[in-house]
Order: sequence, then structure tokens, then C-alpha cells
Amino acid sequence: MPRMTIAALLLAAAVALPAAAQEYTLRATANSNEQDEDYDGLVVFKDYVEKASNGAIEVELFIGTQLCASGAECLQGVADGSIDIFVTTSGGAAGIFPYVQVFDLPYVMRDDRVAEAVLTDGDFTRLLREKALEDSGGAIRIMTIGNTGGWRNFANTQRTIDSPDDLEGMKIRTVVADLPQQLVETLGGSPTPISWPELFTSLQTGVVEGTKNGITDIMNMKFPDAGLTYLTLDGHAYMAAIWVMNNDAFLSLPEDLRRVVVDGFTQLQQATFASPKRKSIQAYRDFVEAGGEIYVPSPAEMQAFAEAVTPVYDWFSESVDGGEEVLTALREAVDAAEADIDAGYAAELN
Repeated sequence: MPRMTIAALLLAAAVALPAAAQEYTLRATANSNEQDEDYDGLVVFKDYVEKASNGAIEVELFIGTQLCASGAECLQGVADGSIDIFVTTSGGAAGIFPYVQVFDLPYVMRDDRVAEAVLTDGDFTRLLREKALEDSGGAIRIMTIGNTGGWRNFANTQRTIDSPDDLEGMKIRTVVADLPQQLVETLGGSPTPISWPELFTSLQTGVVEGTKNGITDIMNMKFPDAGLTYLTLDGHAYMAAIWVMNNDAFLSLPEDLRRVVVDGFTQLQQATFASPKRKSIQAYRDFVEAGGEIYVPSPAEMQAFAEAVTPVYDWFSESVDGGEEVLTALREAVDAAEADIDAGYAAELN
């Protein structure tokens, strides 16, 4: 049998498997830019879904504010079907689904391995999905939860933060959601809700003195130019990205294509897990080159932070609708993940 060239093999495959006619269009948006992990995830999602559906599904990407300008507006768009897919933070969704603020609870998950194990296992995400579907009248479906920017750390313009006492009286920027404000108050700071586009000027003029962000966001926004000098790597909250889809749009797909979309979100999730890790390497270097100081708390200092924030867990369980159920489920998932990882250490290190 004569040897076929690669080009001939590809041509034969194309003839044997003709692309299906495009039957479905999914409109996906993220209020970010092309340097963001959300965009990386959407690019992977689009590529996978269009190929795996053999062209039956087209994914249109709208990055920025082309379709909607805020989390609330975008979620309303998902609910009414004008937007098929959107990514929101816990703060952005808290007004509709207050229990997703569980991701802003400090020091619940110890590292990336634990967080990723919890979010890929599926049970915890399915609980949030069931609650969101119920609370949205069956309109908004949580598809997966990824990462957007690594971990939140305390950063400020004033001084090194190595203990909770260092936050006393400091004006810390938060989102409008209740839990981040409660956290700052518990640590003795002064929570100051500021919109993201206004944060650079607010740091520059002293309206706020600190913020709670990941390093990639800090450097993407050039906050050192606004005087942000001190960064404490306490990693108090995992920066979860909650990917939602219009439920009718999902259920209207044939089962085989619903499987493709579910697999596409798994691919997206893995891309968003990886992207911040790579981008943070250069971001930390750039922060130091810009005159920044990075402080890594000792285990004893981390314990002091963890003990100082215990009232926040009680507040969440008692004050947030669905808070106790969701926090219990998260802690159970974290315990299971830690046990599995630690068992792996025991097997691998000896």
C-alpha cells in the first residue's frame, strides 16, 4: 500500500467526516480584557466546543462591555436569554446568590491543590448549581467554577502588614458585597466600596490606602504607579470565577451537544486554573522592579490572621441566606480534599 502524505491523510479525514452545518450559536461575554484569565478560558472553550461539535455549535465571544456593563446587568441578560454565557465573581453575583460569597471567606482553603480538588470534584459545584437554579426560577445555571487572578492578598500604600493589628484604621477598598466589608471591619480596617475602574485614582489620591487583590490584577492595572507598594502574601481568599449559562439555552441542545458543552467548561476550568500561575511569575517580578515590597507571613503570623477572622464565619452562617448550608458543604469538601492530598504525600514521600 503506498504511503500517504500528511496532507492526503487530512484530506481523507475531512472527506470522511464532513463538518456539520452550524445549528446553534452561543453568545459568551466577560467584563474583562484579552490579558485576563477569563479570556484565556473562553478561547479554550470556543475552540473545544466548535471542534468537538463538528461545527454544529458556534461560540461568539464578546470581551469587555459590548453586551452588558456590570455583573448585575450581565446576569439579568443571562436570565432573560439575551446572553448565553457569562463569568462573574462572587462579589458580582452576591446580590442574587448571596451564598456564593463563601469564596470570599478567609483562609478556608490552604492552597491551589485543595481549591482545584474541591472545584473539580463536582459535588460542591452541583450544590451551588441547584441553589442558583432555584433562586433564579430555573433561568441561571452554574456550569463550572474556575479561577480569575489567583488568590486575594492585602496590598497597601502605607506599611508592611504582618499582623491583623497593622490593618487597624486602614481604608481598604472592597466591592459592594457584604462579606468583604465584614472581613475588613473584623480586622479593624475601614471598608470602602470603590468600583474597579476608580481604584487607581482612589489609591493615588488617598481615598483608599489598601486593597484585596491578586498580583496579576495589581500589575495589569499598574497600581504601583498609584503608590501601591506593600504586598502581604496571606492568600486569604481564592479568586473564584463563576461561569453561568442560560438554562434554557443549555437544555435546548441535544444530549450529545450538552455533553460537548459540559466538557468544554471542564477544558475552560483547567485553562483558568493554569493561567494565573504562569502570569503571576512575571507579575511578581514586575511588582518588585516597580519598587514594591513583598512580605510572606510566617506560620505563626498566618495563625494569628486566621484566629482574628473567626467572627466572619459566624456572621456568614447566621446572616447570609443559605450561608450555613453552603459553608458546611465547602468545609466538608475541603476536609475530603486535604485528606486525599495528605494520603498522597504519605504514599509518595516514603
